[in-house]
Amino acid sequence: MTASDPKADLLRYLQDARDALLWKLEGLSEYDARRPLTPTGTNLLGLVKHVTFVELGYLGDTFGRPSGRPQPWSADNPDPNNDMWATAEESREHIADGYRSAWVHSDATVEALPLDTVGTVPWWPDDNEITLHHALVRVIADTHRHAGHADILRENLDGAAGMRRDNPSLPSADSAWWKEYREQLERVAEEAARAVQDGRA
Repeated sequence: MTASDPKADLLRYLQDARDALLWKLEGLSEYDARRPLTPTGTNLLGLVKHVTFVELGYLGDTFGRPSGRPQPWSADNPDPNNDMWATAEESREHIADGYRSAWVHSDATVEALPLDTVGTVPWWPDDNEITLHHALVRVIADTHRHAGHADILRENLDGAAGMRRDNPSLPSADSAWWKEYREQLERVAEEAARAVQDGRA
């Protein structure tokens, strides 16, 4: 295994998730990009808005590098979930451009500071000191988690699936292959359920 630059590795994995999230918005109608797709209201454009503020908070405010954009979850905000959806006045381009500008701000923080730099998370009430390394790993985990949400939501909308435009990380693009595969899984699930019901498993 060759030696690598820890910052470059971390930023590469973060950028993969960032790109995946924005890719999941491409080609969707305005309605499908915004509408709630789960009982808790999860929606694709809201996921992008949310991770924007996660980055600006953990990789900006926490290290004394505020972006100038107020956090939507501040104490005086009447809607504690307003970072998870876009208003009708917030265009898709506005949200996506805001996310891209957050990347620049976050990356500048990572480039400017050593990974062992200690910051203070303003919204954590206690034990709120964190290293840049910890904050960066936290943001990567959160962004990949939401990219996974977006992947499933998008697949349920129109069948589009995959990790990245240039690397879907799927074994086939053939719809007949996927239909047969899904039918196989359905048969196995039914067989396993019958085995449990009959006391055979």
